Amino acid sequence: QPPDAEHLLGTDQVGRDMFSRLLYAMRVSLLVGFLATAISTVIGVALGLISGYFGGTLDIIMMRLLEIINGIPYLIIVILLMMILRPGMMTIIIAYSLVGWIPMARLVRGQVVALKQQEYIAAAEAMGAGPARIIARHLLPNTLSVVIVRVTLSIPSAIFSEAFLSYIGLGVPLPLASWGVLASDGANKLLTFPYQLLFPALLICITMLCFNLMGDGLRDALDPRMRK
Repeated sequence: QPPDAEHLLGTDQVGRDMFSRLLYAMRVSLLVGFLATAISTVIGVALGLISGYFGGTLDIIMMRLLEIINGIPYLIIVILLMMILRPGMMTIIIAYSLVGWIPMARLVRGQVVALKQQEYIAAAEAMGAGPARIIARHLLPNTLSVVIVRVTLSIPSAIFSEAFLSYIGLGVPLPLASWGVLASDGANKLLTFPYQLLFPALLICITMLCFNLMGDGLRDALDPRMRK
């Protein structure tokens, strides 16, 4: 049925309420987005801080490892994991985490390389501060602004990745539903029931916009240079 007073967003091909399905699918999509982004962010920030601060041979080895992993297509990693693990949310999260940390590591490394040349880092080293304290108290807080902005882009990217995998049949298995699964079902009925594709796609777009606006606000609040 199309949208009406009883079913605000209509029903699907078997009479299930689309509004209820979209709310249920939101939990799955956001869970995949948050967990995958959280894991990849922790890995990327840690490796970027270590590589950028210590430099030298360690930096060269880590950057070459990053380039090797970056050269492996994401879809191949997912297919290989699907052959080893059971298809599901955790497989998608693990696959995204294995490659999702690369942009974050590059971004943080670049920031750290620039920041460690500042006078306050030299002053901290002269006062006897160890690498762990310098990284935790000086370098990490000053990279938060770029990290937050990258995170706000990574969460929608993870949701889009799940939607793409669901579209080609490698997403979350039935009976689980996500925005990607609903969008895939709606694409098959685009000419007859376009609202089944419109509503999941609209929610994905709104979610991306919300995270971007939230990232801009947090950047303005946390970046020391924006307070001046």
